[in-house]
Amino acid sequence: MYILGKHFPLIFYISLYLYFSCIFHEKAWLAFFTFILEVRYFVQLLKSRNPHNFPPGPWGLPFLGNISVGLDQHAIEKLSVKYGDIFSFRVATQKIVVVSGYKLVEEVLLTQGHNFLDRPVSPLFNEVYQGNGICKSSGYRWRRQRQFFDSQLKKSGEAKRKQELIIQQECVFLCEAIQKNKGCPFNPHPIINSAVANVIASLVFGKRFDYEDTDFLNLLNLSAESSLLAGSPLVQVYGEFPSLMKRFQGPHTKIWANYATMVGFLKKQIEMHKKDWDPFVHRDFSDVYIGEIDKRRRDTDAAFSVDNLAHCVLDLIEAGTGPMTSTLCWGLLLMAKHPEVQKGVQAEIDCVIGQSRRPCLLDRASMPYTEAVLHEIQRVGNILPLGIPHSAGRDTTVCNYFIPKGTVVVTNLASVLNDKTQWERPQQFYPEHFLDDQGKFRNREAFLPYSAGKRACLGENLARMEIFLFFTSVLQRFTISAPQGVKLSMEAHGASLLSPKPFHICVSSR
Repeated sequence: MYILGKHFPLIFYISLYLYFSCIFHEKAWLAFFTFILEVRYFVQLLKSRNPHNFPPGPWGLPFLGNISVGLDQHAIEKLSVKYGDIFSFRVATQKIVVVSGYKLVEEVLLTQGHNFLDRPVSPLFNEVYQGNGICKSSGYRWRRQRQFFDSQLKKSGEAKRKQELIIQQECVFLCEAIQKNKGCPFNPHPIINSAVANVIASLVFGKRFDYEDTDFLNLLNLSAESSLLAGSPLVQVYGEFPSLMKRFQGPHTKIWANYATMVGFLKKQIEMHKKDWDPFVHRDFSDVYIGEIDKRRRDTDAAFSVDNLAHCVLDLIEAGTGPMTSTLCWGLLLMAKHPEVQKGVQAEIDCVIGQSRRPCLLDRASMPYTEAVLHEIQRVGNILPLGIPHSAGRDTTVCNYFIPKGTVVVTNLASVLNDKTQWERPQQFYPEHFLDDQGKFRNREAFLPYSAGKRACLGENLARMEIFLFFTSVLQRFTISAPQGVKLSMEAHGASLLSPKPFHICVSSR
């Protein structure tokens, strides 16, 4: 009630003045409008008041709160400096708590991970997913879908070898596409994006798409466009006032149209799969899932259906393509900027793999320097600086602050990857972060680019396979450099997902 008590006298007198002024001037409609507006404002103040012992934070505007902060990394870093490793802000009536630094992020994701398994409700994406998918769903439905895809992605033995073969095959296509540039400057993002997306397509549908395939490229372009639009201020406004914003055209309508097209394309692929589906032969994830639809038809809460399969596949494509493409682009950019590191990786490739065979996963154990470089690329790339927001599933406390059920909790992963108490040179590209005194690879607890806990990246194991095989395959065949006279920038762009600003590189055959 502190907010209400602090501002009540001023608000009360202004309200009375406006109300009676309108009556005396015989403007009943304006008096009524003023009355409704003030009632709405007082209700909003009551809803937005902080409970006792809630994390501190900035004062927000009426109705809007701190909408200018949103999930902007730079704004959050400034607030973290002012308020500490745990603080709060408000967007309309939604309270958001941000935790920074390795210790607090570890507490939220691991020590108390069971309290923060849910995802915040998003009116915008509820229109798209209707509770389906993996990334944005919660509760029993999420657990069953996550369990299924976990079992498919984390298989060992023959199934894992099949995943490796798919990536190795795509490495060949990627290197052929790079070779076609014949040393001329080119933007690596489009072909890397296609290569990475093809790994998901092969696992899900048992086939890959040509890099020039119109439908395939359209799917990737619509996904990238929607990701950028989702970070716009008007989309944040939609999240707080959906019933009002639905009446107008805006970025939210474009996002809906994009997702409708993407889901339609995926459903078409699934229906083609169903036509020649064999219950005894499982070619890919879709075959296995289609079998589960029949097995679990009585478990309606688990929602195994063609609709949910399409949304889950969309999640896999978006979660597995954008972050992986950004990581590999950061890798190529950093190799061009640090030729001495690139030479070290290539020397290790020549020693362990040579030029006569393709890289394989067994090589990783014998390539500590390459592993250290790949981990440092992910640390410096910092592609998901704020992770994916969580929601408190029950009342709890963090760092002695009270966090009510339903509060959105953001884990500042960027602060962990740059924590001065965990890294010797956090602001530099320094692969030695992951090497011990004997030059052997060492894991670091504060290395959390995939988040951690039960809500950690579903495809983390697959991502690690892809990063190693794509990276070593390219550097085995090519040397990366900046175009003549060009100084490459490390500036990033994007909202929730950070990628290098568009850049060009040159490659020369080794």
